[in-house]
Amino acid sequence: MKRPVTVRIELAHVLAELAGGAEVVEVEAGTVGEALAALTARHPALAPLVWRAGAFNDQLVAFVGRDDVRRLQGLATPLRPGDRLMLITAVEG
Repeated sequence: MKRPVTVRIELAHVLAELAGGAEVVEVEAGTVGEALAALTARHPALAPLVWRAGAFNDQLVAFVGRDDVRRLQGLATPLRPGDRLMLITAVEG
């Protein structure tokens, strides 16, 4: 198990509204999946948007820095100290 680090999660506007207006949330996590679980535990209103049938909602896109986690290791993508995780909706408009 990877040791948890502090990670900043930046939320798209619609997601920030469900997080009480927080555009940035800091969590302790070792992987992207752990970070998203910590985010939704802290802001339960986000859970139905982040998770669908127990899996990451494909209507959202997560980036670690500039890298789409789908091109990395998905939710198992390890996080390093200072990493920035950005969560946006896949389709805007």
